[in-house]
Amino acid sequence: MTTTTFNRRSLLKLAGALGLTTLLAACGPDPKPQFHGSDISGTGLGSDLNMVDHTGQPRTLADYKGKALVVFFGFTHCPDVCPTALAHISQSLSLLGDQASDVQVIMVSVDPERDTPEILANYVKAFNPGFAGLTGTADQLKETARSFKAFYAKVPDRSNNTYTMDHTASFYLFDKSGQARVLVNATAPADQLAADIKALL
Repeated sequence: MTTTTFNRRSLLKLAGALGLTTLLAACGPDPKPQFHGSDISGTGLGSDLNMVDHTGQPRTLADYKGKALVVFFGFTHCPDVCPTALAHISQSLSLLGDQASDVQVIMVSVDPERDTPEILANYVKAFNPGFAGLTGTADQLKETARSFKAFYAKVPDRSNNTYTMDHTASFYLFDKSGQARVLVNATAPADQLAADIKALL
């Protein structure tokens, strides 16, 4: 066997191997999505969600499986951050068109002392009829926020003998199986937020 024949056979074998590798790669799992927000896949954030909706029905993550889920912590007396964030997510959903029906948006109240289920429902649905609000006892909130690693704190306002709330201002995005996947700043552009949600649909 000449050197030329050997080289030809070697090249054919190599080409065949490369072709097989390419074929196997094409048949493999889809590449991991590239998110605009922070990838939190595998963290298990939010797994201990345990609150009450506007009908008084207890809710956990399992109740929302089958839809992409967007969770935001806020409160109805919030002067700026919360209404801006809810208007923002509503705009993002409008960019999804018909796919928006596969998304559930929830605001978890960090002020259960004032946010009754009825008050909370009226508040969030003013931004979008499909939005839901969750409230509950102080202990339920504490455990749920701990699960999300979300911050909240009561801040007294002595000028009018009341208080406001400091809290985490981010969107937690979950895929249809109920797994935390993306953390997005509430000020992120609407098109980027929409793109990250769409990647989970």
